[in-house]
Amino acid sequence: MARSPLLILDNQGVYQTHTSRFCIRSLTLWGKVCFGIGLILCSQLVLSQSNQNTKSNPANKNVATPQKGIQVNQRGQSKAVSGGSGLQSKSAAEQNQQLTDPGTEEYSQFDALPDFQVQRGCLKRGFREGNLPSRIGINDPEFLEYFKNQTVRFFDSASGPCIPYVVAFGKRGRFESLSIMNGPSRNEKSQILTFTASGFGGYLVQEENLAAQMQFWTELFIPLQEVLYDPQRLGDKLPVELAWELNSIVKQLYPDDSASLENSPKQVRVIVDFGTRDRWAQIWAVEILNLATNQVLADAFWLDRDDIPGSFFTANGDSIERSFWTNPLSYRRISRGVGQVPIRSRTNPNNPQAQGKDRRYRTHMGIDYAAPTGTPVFSVANGKVAFLGYSGAYGKLIIIDHPGNYRTYYAHLSNYNNELVVGNDIRRGMEIGYVGSTGRSTGPHLHYELRKNGIYVDPYNPKIQLDLWTMRPSDSGSFTKQLLMLGSIPKE
Repeated sequence: MARSPLLILDNQGVYQTHTSRFCIRSLTLWGKVCFGIGLILCSQLVLSQSNQNTKSNPANKNVATPQKGIQVNQRGQSKAVSGGSGLQSKSAAEQNQQLTDPGTEEYSQFDALPDFQVQRGCLKRGFREGNLPSRIGINDPEFLEYFKNQTVRFFDSASGPCIPYVVAFGKRGRFESLSIMNGPSRNEKSQILTFTASGFGGYLVQEENLAAQMQFWTELFIPLQEVLYDPQRLGDKLPVELAWELNSIVKQLYPDDSASLENSPKQVRVIVDFGTRDRWAQIWAVEILNLATNQVLADAFWLDRDDIPGSFFTANGDSIERSFWTNPLSYRRISRGVGQVPIRSRTNPNNPQAQGKDRRYRTHMGIDYAAPTGTPVFSVANGKVAFLGYSGAYGKLIIIDHPGNYRTYYAHLSNYNNELVVGNDIRRGMEIGYVGSTGRSTGPHLHYELRKNGIYVDPYNPKIQLDLWTMRPSDSGSFTKQLLMLGSIPKE
């Protein structure tokens, strides 16, 4: 009699036999083996096919092997195509983290004071014009010969009793640039020649027609008292940011002595470009005049530069820019500067004498300006908004990028200008936010930072001479030309 298979009751209450379980396990094992063999055969087939394609196309020998399914020519596009992907969000977050990193390193490159001298005047005619350089102190025979060859036609068109000139010298009296105009009267026939020393040896000359520049400029005469003490009337003549800028310039150029201004005939001559939709409004020249004596008491001229922010310089080549970069608002006092700041700690009642010894300090990188909440904050220079938002200890923060790898930080704000977004172009004097006490702050104030290449710069350190507020040799040609075009012509 045949023996029946043994029945077993599993956990689910289903009867199975040893025979059926053995069959299922066998089929499963054979299935895995077949599947593995199939994968090996397929991979060998694909590999042999790719080798044949490589041999048939010699140009593919130097092509890099793509990794992780991203083709070589698509790697640069992967982030852009991802749109709002997590990869792009992560990179943006990392960039913002770098921007808002407080840092602990201070700029310590103490550049020497610039050696730059400017002379200007109006030489009376009746001499050999080709000898003009030697009469104003340029004794280089090579330049004298170059000057004579370039000015034959220029002096044929000259008119008036004298030839206006501006010359700049660098270190050890080295000639930097010379600008001359074909007469003291500015009109559509006025021409300016500017000679500069080339960095590769020799000299360069540039001819400028004054009529092409004069079409954008407007000349204004404003009483000095109005500029200093009547911002409302001044605001009727200039945009808000230009009124703020003009007031700042005049305060630096002229001492604030109200008694000397009473019944004074002093006026401020301003050359301004009111701008267009594609061009910022800009003050190009400021002169404080004594009308009684027809004397220029003080002056400043704007020098536009492509690689770094533009600057205001006096006619002597001295910069007044440092003051702009240290005055982002009307403040009551500087409550804290750069240095070591004690970290608050709890008093130990058991050992109060050890409290001072155990006190810890942290580095404070920035200038704190105490001011009431809501006080307007202004951009110190032209630039572009790089960050706008809340950032940890900074609280509400605005970061502005400026040409030349400069950045300015405005922190602990109570609010922002509603029209600002990241990427906006900003002009100096534009209202960007308002003083507050957000973030790690003990009271209303503005925390302001200036950084170069990501490293903090103390703008109040007189030893630091940044290119922001110095005249570089490469700027001298543009500057001497500006003086001739915009400044009052000296007497003979």
